[in-house]
Amino acid sequence: MDSRKFVLKETAAVALGQAICVAIMLGIFALLGEFGRTVWLGGLAGGVLATGNFFFMALSACVASEKAVAQDVKGGQLTMRLSYIIRMAVLFILLFALVKSGLCNVLTAVLPLAFTRPILYIAEFFRKSGEIKA
Repeated sequence: MDSRKFVLKETAAVALGQAICVAIMLGIFALLGEFGRTVWLGGLAGGVLATGNFFFMALSACVASEKAVAQDVKGGQLTMRLSYIIRMAVLFILLFALVKSGLCNVLTAVLPLAFTRPILYIAEFFRKSGEIKA
């Protein structure tokens, strides 16, 4: 399978998992009587940012692996380091701006970032036995 198609397929799985997890999180806030505009905007923004972060991380890993295959290991390592620094800086700036503006609840904006790893873990159970593993 083409690595870029694999990235898109994995990102789609993460997006679906984020939608489910954010919906559950919003449901819990509703049950607690804390549901409001800032809560659902925070959940929406957090889910989108977490999915975008995963997409750009996976894309950077593809580029880095292509560089490594082309015998440019140092270039691949640099790509991953720069990708991490840039992604974390962008996430921090966007989340800080959203929370500071009062548009988003802090917890609902940040919590979806923690959902990505469990989503990927659960997605492994649904992967067919012949598919490429990440």
